Amino acid sequence: MKNTMKLLMVGAALAAASAPAHAEDKAKAEVMTSWTSGSEAAALDVIKQEFEKRGGVWKDSSIAGFGAADAAFQNRLVAGDPPTAKQAVIGLANADFVSQGLLSQIDDLAKAGKWADILPKSIHDLITYNGQVYLSPTGAHGESWAFYSKDAFAKAGVNEEPKSWDEFFAALDKLKATGVQPVAWGGQSWQEAKVFNMILLTQVGIDGFLKIYANKDKGDASVEGVKKTLDILGKLRGYVDEGAAGRNWNDATAMVITGKAGVQFMGDWAKGEFVAAGKQLGKDYGCMLVPQSPGMVYVADAFSFPKIADAASQKGQALLAEVAMDPAVQVAFSLKKGSVPMRTDVDKSKLDMCAQKGLELMGAGKIVPDQALILSPQQAGALNDFVDEFWSNPSEDSASGAEKFFGIFE
Repeated sequence: MKNTMKLLMVGAALAAASAPAHAEDKAKAEVMTSWTSGSEAAALDVIKQEFEKRGGVWKDSSIAGFGAADAAFQNRLVAGDPPTAKQAVIGLANADFVSQGLLSQIDDLAKAGKWADILPKSIHDLITYNGQVYLSPTGAHGESWAFYSKDAFAKAGVNEEPKSWDEFFAALDKLKATGVQPVAWGGQSWQEAKVFNMILLTQVGIDGFLKIYANKDKGDASVEGVKKTLDILGKLRGYVDEGAAGRNWNDATAMVITGKAGVQFMGDWAKGEFVAAGKQLGKDYGCMLVPQSPGMVYVADAFSFPKIADAASQKGQALLAEVAMDPAVQVAFSLKKGSVPMRTDVDKSKLDMCAQKGLELMGAGKIVPDQALILSPQQAGALNDFVDEFWSNPSEDSASGAEKFFGIFE
Protein backbone atom coordinates (compact mmCIF):
# COMPACT_ATOMS: atom_id res chain seq x y z
CA MET A 1 0.00 0.00 0.00
CA LYS A 2 2.86 2.39 0.85
CA ASN A 3 4.56 1.74 -2.47
CA THR A 4 1.26 2.30 -4.28
CA MET A 5 0.76 5.60 -2.51
CA LYS A 6 4.31 6.70 -3.35
CA LEU A 7 3.51 6.04 -6.99
CA LEU A 8 0.29 7.98 -6.64
CA MET A 9 2.13 10.96 -5.18
CA VAL A 10 4.66 10.85 -8.00
CA GLY A 11 1.83 10.80 -10.54
CA ALA A 12 0.05 13.67 -8.83
CA ALA A 13 3.26 15.68 -8.67
CA LEU A 14 3.88 15.13 -12.37
CA ALA A 15 0.36 16.30 -13.15
CA ALA A 16 0.81 19.43 -11.06
CA ALA A 17 4.14 20.20 -12.72
CA SER A 18 3.01 19.63 -16.28
CA ALA A 19 -0.49 21.14 -16.36
CA PRO A 20 -0.57 24.81 -17.43
CA ALA A 21 -2.95 27.16 -15.67
CA HIS A 22 -5.35 29.28 -17.71
CA ALA A 23 -7.37 31.41 -15.35
CA GLU A 24 -9.57 32.60 -18.17
CA ASP A 25 -10.79 29.11 -19.07
CA LYS A 26 -14.37 28.10 -18.40
CA ALA A 27 -15.07 25.67 -15.58
CA LYS A 28 -14.68 22.12 -16.85
CA ALA A 29 -15.05 18.75 -15.20
CA GLU A 30 -14.23 15.21 -16.20
CA VAL A 31 -16.36 13.23 -13.77
CA MET A 32 -15.59 9.58 -13.01
CA THR A 33 -18.40 7.50 -11.48
CA SER A 34 -19.74 3.95 -11.49
CA TRP A 35 -23.28 5.22 -12.08
CA THR A 36 -24.19 3.45 -15.33
CA SER A 37 -27.57 1.77 -14.71
CA GLY A 38 -30.66 3.50 -16.05
CA SER A 39 -31.62 5.18 -12.78
CA GLU A 40 -28.03 6.04 -11.85
CA ALA A 41 -27.34 7.62 -15.24
CA ALA A 42 -30.58 9.61 -14.99
CA ALA A 43 -29.59 10.88 -11.54
CA LEU A 44 -26.10 11.85 -12.68
CA ASP A 45 -27.68 13.70 -15.60
CA VAL A 46 -29.50 15.94 -13.10
CA ILE A 47 -26.13 17.15 -11.83
CA LYS A 48 -24.67 17.38 -15.33
CA GLN A 49 -27.53 19.52 -16.64
CA GLU A 50 -27.28 21.98 -13.76
CA PHE A 51 -23.48 22.08 -14.10
CA GLU A 52 -23.79 22.93 -17.80
CA LYS A 53 -26.62 25.39 -17.11
CA ARG A 54 -24.19 27.34 -14.94
CA GLY A 55 -21.64 27.49 -17.75
CA GLY A 56 -19.55 24.41 -17.01
CA VAL A 57 -18.16 21.99 -19.59
CA TRP A 58 -18.86 18.37 -18.62
CA LYS A 59 -17.09 15.17 -19.66
CA ASP A 60 -18.53 11.87 -18.46
CA SER A 61 -16.09 9.06 -17.61
CA SER A 62 -18.46 6.59 -15.97
CA ILE A 63 -17.33 2.97 -15.67
CA ALA A 64 -19.68 0.14 -14.70
CA GLY A 65 -18.91 -1.38 -11.30
CA PHE A 66 -17.61 0.53 -8.28
CA GLY A 67 -14.50 -1.67 -8.01
CA ALA A 68 -13.66 -1.18 -11.69
CA ALA A 69 -14.15 2.58 -11.39
CA ASP A 70 -11.90 2.69 -8.31
CA ALA A 71 -9.17 0.75 -10.09
CA ALA A 72 -9.37 3.04 -13.11
CA PHE A 73 -9.20 6.08 -10.82
CA GLN A 74 -6.05 4.85 -9.11
CA ASN A 75 -4.47 4.08 -12.47
CA ARG A 76 -5.21 7.63 -13.59
CA LEU A 77 -3.57 9.00 -10.44
CA VAL A 78 -0.47 6.85 -10.98
CA ALA A 79 -0.25 8.09 -14.56
CA GLY A 80 -0.43 11.71 -13.44
CA ASP A 81 -3.73 12.22 -15.26
CA PRO A 82 -6.46 12.44 -12.61
CA PRO A 83 -10.08 13.23 -13.47
CA THR A 84 -11.55 16.43 -12.12
CA ALA A 85 -13.84 14.57 -9.73
CA LYS A 86 -14.52 11.03 -8.59
CA GLN A 87 -17.64 9.51 -7.09
CA ALA A 88 -16.61 8.29 -3.64
CA VAL A 89 -18.13 6.71 -0.58
CA ILE A 90 -17.77 9.00 2.42
CA GLY A 91 -15.72 7.85 5.39
CA LEU A 92 -12.52 5.94 5.98
CA ALA A 93 -12.02 4.83 2.37
CA ASN A 94 -10.69 8.30 1.49
CA ALA A 95 -8.31 8.68 4.43
CA ASP A 96 -5.24 7.36 2.60
CA PHE A 97 -5.77 9.70 -0.33
CA VAL A 98 -6.15 12.66 2.04
CA SER A 99 -3.11 11.74 4.16
CA GLN A 100 -0.95 11.44 1.04
CA GLY A 101 -2.01 14.87 -0.15
CA LEU A 102 -3.78 13.60 -3.26
CA LEU A 103 -7.16 15.28 -2.72
CA SER A 104 -8.06 18.97 -2.61
CA GLN A 105 -9.97 20.27 0.36
CA ILE A 106 -13.10 22.35 -0.20
CA ASP A 107 -13.37 23.68 3.35
CA ASP A 108 -13.79 27.35 2.38
CA LEU A 109 -16.70 26.45 0.10
CA ALA A 110 -18.28 24.28 2.81
CA LYS A 111 -17.98 27.07 5.38
CA ALA A 112 -19.49 29.60 3.00
CA GLY A 113 -22.41 27.26 2.39
CA LYS A 114 -22.77 26.50 6.13
CA TRP A 115 -22.65 22.76 5.44
CA ALA A 116 -22.08 22.02 9.12
CA ASP A 117 -25.52 23.47 9.85
CA ILE A 118 -27.46 21.76 7.05
CA LEU A 119 -25.92 18.28 7.04
CA PRO A 120 -26.54 15.57 9.67
CA LYS A 121 -23.58 15.59 12.03
CA SER A 122 -22.69 11.99 11.20
CA ILE A 123 -22.46 12.90 7.51
CA HIS A 124 -20.46 16.08 8.08
CA ASP A 125 -18.03 14.16 10.27
CA LEU A 126 -17.47 11.59 7.52
CA ILE A 127 -16.68 14.16 4.81
CA THR A 128 -14.22 15.90 7.14
CA TYR A 129 -10.58 14.84 7.52
CA ASN A 130 -8.11 16.53 9.83
CA GLY A 131 -10.65 19.26 10.49
CA GLN A 132 -11.25 20.14 6.83
CA VAL A 133 -14.03 19.19 4.41
CA TYR A 134 -12.86 17.25 1.35
CA LEU A 135 -16.05 15.75 -0.10
CA SER A 136 -19.28 17.15 -1.52
CA PRO A 137 -22.10 14.73 -0.64
CA THR A 138 -24.72 13.82 -3.24
CA GLY A 139 -27.11 11.56 -1.34
CA ALA A 140 -27.46 8.81 1.24
CA HIS A 141 -28.86 5.34 0.71
CA GLY A 142 -30.62 3.11 3.17
CA GLU A 143 -29.42 -0.47 2.87
CA SER A 144 -31.98 -2.29 4.99
CA TRP A 145 -34.74 -2.50 2.41
CA ALA A 146 -36.70 -5.34 0.85
CA PHE A 147 -38.51 -4.43 -2.37
CA TYR A 148 -41.39 -6.64 -3.40
CA SER A 149 -43.85 -7.12 -6.24
CA LYS A 150 -47.34 -6.17 -5.09
CA ASP A 151 -48.85 -8.44 -7.75
CA ALA A 152 -46.72 -11.44 -6.77
CA PHE A 153 -47.58 -10.95 -3.09
CA ALA A 154 -51.29 -10.70 -3.90
CA LYS A 155 -51.29 -13.86 -6.02
CA ALA A 156 -49.46 -15.72 -3.26
CA GLY A 157 -51.94 -14.58 -0.63
CA VAL A 158 -49.42 -12.44 1.25
CA ASN A 159 -51.69 -9.63 2.36
CA GLU A 160 -49.44 -7.87 4.87
CA GLU A 161 -45.77 -7.05 5.05
CA PRO A 162 -44.07 -9.71 7.23
CA LYS A 163 -43.14 -8.39 10.66
CA SER A 164 -40.80 -11.21 11.71
CA TRP A 165 -38.32 -13.46 9.98
CA ASP A 166 -40.64 -16.43 10.58
CA GLU A 167 -43.45 -14.56 8.79
CA PHE A 168 -41.05 -13.57 6.04
CA PHE A 169 -39.97 -17.14 5.32
CA ALA A 170 -43.63 -18.19 5.38
CA ALA A 171 -44.29 -15.55 2.71
CA LEU A 172 -41.39 -16.87 0.63
CA ASP A 173 -42.87 -20.36 0.84
CA LYS A 174 -46.18 -19.01 -0.48
CA LEU A 175 -44.38 -17.30 -3.37
CA LYS A 176 -42.55 -20.50 -4.21
CA ALA A 177 -45.84 -22.42 -4.22
CA THR A 178 -47.24 -20.09 -6.92
CA GLY A 179 -44.26 -20.74 -9.18
CA VAL A 180 -42.67 -17.32 -8.66
CA GLN A 181 -38.96 -17.17 -7.80
CA PRO A 182 -39.17 -16.04 -4.18
CA VAL A 183 -35.94 -14.01 -4.00
CA ALA A 184 -34.18 -12.09 -6.77
CA TRP A 185 -30.59 -12.58 -5.64
CA GLY A 186 -27.58 -10.67 -6.89
CA GLY A 187 -24.76 -13.18 -6.49
CA GLN A 188 -21.89 -10.75 -6.03
CA SER A 189 -19.93 -10.47 -2.82
CA TRP A 190 -20.73 -6.82 -2.14
CA GLN A 191 -24.46 -7.49 -2.52
CA GLU A 192 -24.29 -10.53 -0.25
CA ALA A 193 -22.43 -8.50 2.38
CA LYS A 194 -25.19 -5.90 2.40
CA VAL A 195 -27.78 -8.61 3.07
CA PHE A 196 -25.57 -9.92 5.88
CA ASN A 197 -25.45 -6.43 7.44
CA MET A 198 -29.15 -5.76 7.20
CA ILE A 199 -29.84 -9.09 8.91
CA LEU A 200 -27.14 -8.44 11.53
CA LEU A 201 -28.82 -5.18 12.53
CA THR A 202 -32.07 -7.09 13.20
CA GLN A 203 -30.25 -9.53 15.47
CA VAL A 204 -27.99 -7.26 17.54
CA GLY A 205 -29.67 -3.84 17.38
CA ILE A 206 -28.08 -0.46 16.74
CA ASP A 207 -25.77 -0.47 19.75
CA GLY A 208 -24.73 -4.06 19.12
CA PHE A 209 -23.99 -3.34 15.46
CA LEU A 210 -21.74 -0.42 16.37
CA LYS A 211 -20.01 -2.46 19.07
CA ILE A 212 -19.10 -5.10 16.52
CA TYR A 213 -17.89 -2.84 13.73
CA ALA A 214 -16.63 0.23 15.60
CA ASN A 215 -15.35 -1.42 18.78
CA LYS A 216 -14.53 -4.86 17.32
CA ASP A 217 -16.42 -6.41 20.23
CA LYS A 218 -16.27 -10.20 20.49
CA GLY A 219 -18.43 -10.70 23.57
CA ASP A 220 -20.99 -13.47 23.89
CA ALA A 221 -23.88 -11.31 22.67
CA SER A 222 -21.95 -10.23 19.58
CA VAL A 223 -20.92 -13.78 18.73
CA GLU A 224 -24.45 -15.08 19.23
CA GLY A 225 -25.82 -12.29 17.05
CA VAL A 226 -23.45 -13.14 14.20
CA LYS A 227 -24.35 -16.83 14.46
CA LYS A 228 -28.09 -16.05 14.26
CA THR A 229 -27.40 -13.78 11.30
CA LEU A 230 -25.58 -16.53 9.46
CA ASP A 231 -28.39 -18.97 10.21
CA ILE A 232 -30.92 -16.62 8.57
CA LEU A 233 -28.59 -15.89 5.66
CA GLY A 234 -28.02 -19.59 5.09
CA LYS A 235 -31.75 -20.29 5.11
CA LEU A 236 -32.22 -17.84 2.24
CA ARG A 237 -30.22 -20.13 -0.06
CA GLY A 238 -33.32 -22.29 -0.47
CA TYR A 239 -35.20 -19.42 -2.13
CA VAL A 240 -32.60 -18.37 -4.70
CA ASP A 241 -32.37 -19.55 -8.31
CA GLU A 242 -29.37 -21.35 -9.81
CA GLY A 243 -28.61 -18.44 -12.13
CA ALA A 244 -27.96 -15.98 -9.30
CA ALA A 245 -24.16 -16.25 -9.29
CA GLY A 246 -22.59 -13.05 -10.59
CA ARG A 247 -25.94 -11.36 -11.25
CA ASN A 248 -25.86 -7.55 -11.25
CA TRP A 249 -28.10 -5.79 -8.75
CA ASN A 250 -30.16 -4.03 -11.43
CA ASP A 251 -30.75 -7.32 -13.21
CA ALA A 252 -32.11 -8.71 -9.95
CA THR A 253 -34.33 -5.64 -9.63
CA ALA A 254 -35.64 -6.30 -13.14
CA MET A 255 -36.80 -9.75 -11.98
CA VAL A 256 -39.09 -8.09 -9.43
CA ILE A 257 -40.20 -5.39 -11.87
CA THR A 258 -41.26 -8.01 -14.44
CA GLY A 259 -42.90 -10.28 -11.86
CA LYS A 260 -40.40 -13.10 -12.28
CA ALA A 261 -39.41 -12.79 -8.61
CA GLY A 262 -41.16 -11.68 -5.46
CA VAL A 263 -38.54 -9.92 -3.33
CA GLN A 264 -35.14 -8.28 -3.59
CA PHE A 265 -32.89 -7.26 -0.68
CA MET A 266 -31.11 -4.10 -1.75
CA GLY A 267 -30.27 -0.52 -0.93
CA ASP A 268 -32.87 2.06 -1.86
CA TRP A 269 -31.08 2.82 -5.13
CA ALA A 270 -33.05 -0.16 -6.49
CA LYS A 271 -36.10 2.06 -6.24
CA GLY A 272 -34.67 4.16 -9.05
CA GLU A 273 -34.97 1.19 -11.41
CA PHE A 274 -38.68 0.90 -10.63
CA VAL A 275 -39.07 4.62 -11.31
CA ALA A 276 -37.17 4.33 -14.60
CA ALA A 277 -39.47 1.44 -15.59
CA GLY A 278 -42.57 3.57 -14.94
CA LYS A 279 -43.66 1.57 -11.88
CA GLN A 280 -45.55 3.23 -9.04
CA LEU A 281 -44.67 2.74 -5.40
CA GLY A 282 -47.64 1.38 -3.46
CA LYS A 283 -49.35 0.19 -6.63
CA ASP A 284 -46.82 -1.93 -8.51
CA TYR A 285 -44.23 -2.49 -5.81
CA GLY A 286 -43.65 -1.99 -2.13
CA CYS A 287 -40.68 -1.31 0.08
CA MET A 288 -40.23 -2.43 3.65
CA LEU A 289 -37.41 -2.56 6.15
CA VAL A 290 -36.32 -6.15 6.58
CA PRO A 291 -38.26 -7.85 9.40
CA GLN A 292 -37.47 -6.85 12.98
CA SER A 293 -35.12 -4.04 11.94
CA PRO A 294 -34.74 -1.32 14.62
CA GLY A 295 -33.26 1.11 12.12
CA MET A 296 -31.35 1.32 8.90
CA VAL A 297 -27.87 0.60 7.61
CA TYR A 298 -26.80 3.50 5.42
CA VAL A 299 -24.09 4.48 2.96
CA ALA A 300 -23.55 7.89 1.40
CA ASP A 301 -21.97 9.02 -1.85
CA ALA A 302 -20.01 12.17 -2.56
CA PHE A 303 -17.60 13.70 -5.02
CA SER A 304 -13.91 13.82 -4.16
CA PHE A 305 -11.55 16.19 -5.93
CA PRO A 306 -8.00 15.14 -6.88
CA LYS A 307 -5.31 17.81 -6.70
CA ILE A 308 -4.99 19.26 -10.15
CA ALA A 309 -3.15 22.35 -11.43
CA ASP A 310 -5.34 23.20 -14.43
CA ALA A 311 -7.27 26.36 -13.55
CA ALA A 312 -10.34 25.40 -15.58
CA SER A 313 -10.54 22.07 -13.76
CA GLN A 314 -10.14 23.82 -10.40
CA LYS A 315 -13.09 26.01 -11.32
CA GLY A 316 -14.94 22.87 -12.35
CA GLN A 317 -14.29 21.27 -8.97
CA ALA A 318 -15.70 24.27 -7.10
CA LEU A 319 -18.73 24.49 -9.39
CA LEU A 320 -19.44 20.75 -9.15
CA ALA A 321 -19.22 20.83 -5.35
CA GLU A 322 -21.74 23.69 -5.25
CA VAL A 323 -24.09 22.05 -7.75
CA ALA A 324 -24.09 18.70 -5.91
CA MET A 325 -25.12 20.44 -2.69
CA ASP A 326 -27.79 22.67 -4.25
CA PRO A 327 -31.12 21.96 -2.46
CA ALA A 328 -33.15 21.55 -5.65
CA VAL A 329 -30.47 19.34 -7.22
CA GLN A 330 -30.33 17.15 -4.11
CA VAL A 331 -34.07 16.49 -4.33
CA ALA A 332 -34.13 15.94 -8.11
CA PHE A 333 -31.09 13.65 -7.88
CA SER A 334 -32.70 11.60 -5.10
CA LEU A 335 -35.96 11.23 -7.01
CA LYS A 336 -34.08 9.68 -9.93
CA LYS A 337 -31.63 7.58 -7.94
CA GLY A 338 -33.86 6.46 -5.09
CA SER A 339 -31.60 8.04 -2.49
CA VAL A 340 -32.20 10.43 0.41
CA PRO A 341 -31.04 14.06 0.16
CA MET A 342 -28.18 14.96 2.48
CA ARG A 343 -29.34 18.47 3.24
CA THR A 344 -31.80 18.68 6.11
CA ASP A 345 -33.42 21.85 4.74
CA VAL A 346 -34.78 20.47 1.44
CA ASP A 347 -38.43 20.28 0.42
CA LYS A 348 -39.37 16.78 1.60
CA SER A 349 -42.90 16.89 0.15
CA LYS A 350 -41.71 15.60 -3.24
CA LEU A 351 -40.08 12.50 -1.72
CA ASP A 352 -41.88 9.15 -1.68
CA MET A 353 -42.80 7.31 1.49
CA CYS A 354 -39.63 5.18 1.43
CA ALA A 355 -37.36 8.23 1.21
CA GLN A 356 -39.36 10.01 3.90
CA LYS A 357 -39.03 6.95 6.13
CA GLY A 358 -35.29 7.01 5.52
CA LEU A 359 -35.10 10.69 6.44
CA GLU A 360 -37.14 10.00 9.57
CA LEU A 361 -34.74 7.26 10.67
CA MET A 362 -31.72 9.46 9.97
CA GLY A 363 -33.22 12.35 11.89
CA ALA A 364 -33.96 10.07 14.85
CA GLY A 365 -30.42 8.67 14.83
CA LYS A 366 -31.72 5.16 14.10
CA ILE A 367 -28.96 4.49 11.60
CA VAL A 368 -25.70 2.56 11.48
CA PRO A 369 -22.96 2.99 8.87
CA ASP A 370 -22.16 0.50 6.14
CA GLN A 371 -18.82 -1.20 6.84
CA ALA A 372 -17.20 0.76 4.00
CA LEU A 373 -17.61 3.93 6.05
CA ILE A 374 -15.89 2.75 9.23
CA LEU A 375 -13.62 -0.15 8.26
CA SER A 376 -10.39 0.06 6.33
CA PRO A 377 -10.71 -0.85 2.63
CA GLN A 378 -8.81 -4.07 3.40
CA GLN A 379 -11.20 -5.07 6.19
CA ALA A 380 -14.27 -4.12 4.16
CA GLY A 381 -13.00 -6.25 1.29
CA ALA A 382 -12.30 -9.13 3.65
CA LEU A 383 -15.89 -8.94 4.92
CA ASN A 384 -17.23 -9.19 1.36
CA ASP A 385 -15.01 -12.22 0.75
CA PHE A 386 -16.10 -13.85 4.01
CA VAL A 387 -19.81 -13.51 3.27
CA ASP A 388 -19.36 -14.78 -0.28
CA GLU A 389 -17.41 -17.81 0.92
CA PHE A 390 -20.03 -18.61 3.57
CA TRP A 391 -22.85 -18.23 1.05
CA SER A 392 -21.07 -20.52 -1.39
CA ASN A 393 -20.47 -23.24 1.20
CA PRO A 394 -23.79 -24.62 2.53
CA SER A 395 -21.95 -27.19 4.64
CA GLU A 396 -20.34 -24.57 6.91
CA ASP A 397 -22.14 -24.04 10.21
CA SER A 398 -22.75 -20.66 11.80
CA ALA A 399 -20.34 -21.24 14.71
CA SER A 400 -17.44 -21.79 12.33
CA GLY A 401 -18.60 -18.87 10.23
CA ALA A 402 -18.76 -16.55 13.24
CA GLU A 403 -15.19 -17.43 14.18
CA LYS A 404 -14.04 -16.49 10.69
CA PHE A 405 -16.05 -13.27 10.79
CA PHE A 406 -14.33 -11.99 13.92
CA GLY A 407 -10.98 -13.01 12.46
CA ILE A 408 -11.41 -10.17 9.96
CA PHE A 409 -10.59 -7.66 12.70
CA GLU A 410 -7.48 -9.37 14.02
